[in-house]
Amino acid sequence: MAVFQSIRNFFVPPIIFEPEVIVSAPPTVYEIRPLTDKHLKEVLKLNLRCFKSGENYTKFTFSYLLHESNTLSYRIITPTEQMVAFVFVMSNEDGAGHITTIGVAPEHRRRGLANKLLRHTEEALRQRSINTVMLEVRVSNLPAQNLYRDFGYAVVQRLANYYNNGEDGFLMVKSL
Repeated sequence: MAVFQSIRNFFVPPIIFEPEVIVSAPPTVYEIRPLTDKHLKEVLKLNLRCFKSGENYTKFTFSYLLHESNTLSYRIITPTEQMVAFVFVMSNEDGAGHITTIGVAPEHRRRGLANKLLRHTEEALRQRSINTVMLEVRVSNLPAQNLYRDFGYAVVQRLANYYNNGEDGFLMVKSL
């Protein structure tokens, strides 16, 4: 088995992440702006910082989302134009929206940025006559579940082995 691992490491070297020391960012003002394909590199970097558990979107996935006409994407920036949060939501002709990912930089968490993104996204969906929105969340991600519940989302299904590491997820839904 060690031989196979050595061969694998030759072709796909193991990625070793140093633990990131999170220091809360100084207080600042934030602004929501559209997220476009010119921000691809920046959203890729932020995504890696937001989701350490390996559920990161690839460059291909983000590129697809940014070019798909039924996708809305927003970013939160600081006065220095640094992206500190993002959201992607897809809509369909049946009147449903699907929040595919939402992330906030670790040093900017607990400042209501996910709230701002959810409010902004839900209003954008209402303006497009979207009347239902759904999302998936890890069973272990209690802070996110509480946020979504505060916004009126309800768990409608447990998704067995939904995530790559085998963890279950919850499907949460809200009527707009």
